[in-house]
Amino acid sequence: MNLSFQEKSLWLQFVSLIAVFGLYFSTVLPTDTMTVLPHQVGLFVGMVVLHVVLMVAGHILIAVIDRRTESDERDRLFELKGERNGSYVLATGVFLALYAAVFTEGNFVFTHLLLGFWVLASLVEIGSQLYFYRRGA
Repeated sequence: MNLSFQEKSLWLQFVSLIAVFGLYFSTVLPTDTMTVLPHQVGLFVGMVVLHVVLMVAGHILIAVIDRRTESDERDRLFELKGERNGSYVLATGVFLALYAAVFTEGNFVFTHLLLGFWVLASLVEIGSQLYFYRRGA
């Protein structure tokens, strides 16, 4: 399977998001509090830093291996379709988070619904693009 630079980059983003935020959510979700605690904020910051480090290191490695980084019309079309699909998920998440803010106490549910749906929307966007690359459409 010969992947372009853009596909390799998408796979890196997809796997990195799953790994980093999967670890984050598996750590903070078993909680009995309805308020975001300082150690959870610290964990979130640490996970964001880890995600950035993985992305930078991975993209450097991909750029060294595959020097063809130019994109074409097909890449831009797949990106637009992916963004469209991800935006539907994000809009749904924002609505549910606002609903949760009204009907739950504290800020834990609200903030983690927003974060969870942002991650899910990103995964849908990236996954859609990967699907279009594999399908060749």
